[in-house]
Amino acid sequence: MTSNNYLITIVGPTAIGKTALSIKLANYFNADIISCDSRQFYKEMTIGTAVPETDELAAATHHFIQNRSIFEDYNVGSFERDALSKLDELFQKNSVQIMVGGSGLYVDAVLKGLDYFPEVDPKIREELTKQLHEKGIETLQEKLKELDLETYNSIAIDNPHRIMRALEICIGAKIPYSTFKNKPKTPRNFTSIKIGLNANREIIYNRINLRVDIMLANGLLEEAKNLYVNKNLNALQTVGYRELFSFFEGEFTQEFAVSEIKKNTRRFAKRQLTWFKKDEDTLWFDYQTNINDIINKISDKINAI
Repeated sequence: MTSNNYLITIVGPTAIGKTALSIKLANYFNADIISCDSRQFYKEMTIGTAVPETDELAAATHHFIQNRSIFEDYNVGSFERDALSKLDELFQKNSVQIMVGGSGLYVDAVLKGLDYFPEVDPKIREELTKQLHEKGIETLQEKLKELDLETYNSIAIDNPHRIMRALEICIGAKIPYSTFKNKPKTPRNFTSIKIGLNANREIIYNRINLRVDIMLANGLLEEAKNLYVNKNLNALQTVGYRELFSFFEGEFTQEFAVSEIKKNTRRFAKRQLTWFKKDEDTLWFDYQTNINDIINKISDKINAI
């Protein structure tokens, strides 16, 4: 379905420069920015989630940044509903809008729609959470492998939230999570244009290592200490906090925790690229590409639609 509304979505690995590009494009097209970074929704998490700086937030109108609390139950389905509602509002003002973020599932939810899953007893999630903390993620991984090998082979297997989501459907519905995937979706009232930023692996890894160092210099350790009492919340099951929680518990030295943050962030970046590379319609650019070249490509794409 074609539309006179255009949603330009910027994707790519963490620390590649998506925020800076989104602001430049928002200013050029006189657009707002929808953030679909699932870690930046939470107002208690600022440093460890690389929330845009104050001057960046002031340079363009942003939505869905630090608009929730870690104590709220907010998921990708809620985000899909809220983002589409906001886009309907924004398209009344301007036919071009910008979306940016590294959370592939959240990007796909807005662009394509989510698969329908049945409601299941919340006690199943409670039991899975208990198993995670008492027996470790390996137990859940083995359970998913047994109940739904297709999902086991296709999701980020070291992400406890994704594993528990798949498992609670397998257990509650008594059929594999994967059987609910890839059903027909509701058409969107906009045309999607996806822009990908990339660089060679060494550059990406160096940028990640530098970002972690900057986070630490900006007070990440203190932020994590303040959040430690709530370490079991879903929102905090994420890179940058989990490793420091292990340091606070004496499991890691501080130096090792920092090295683990960098390593796990690099792994996350690799998974992001794998996810985003699946979409053959994405227009990929080197992270240093001149903004005018990107704008020209987008304009050509719009004119060709």
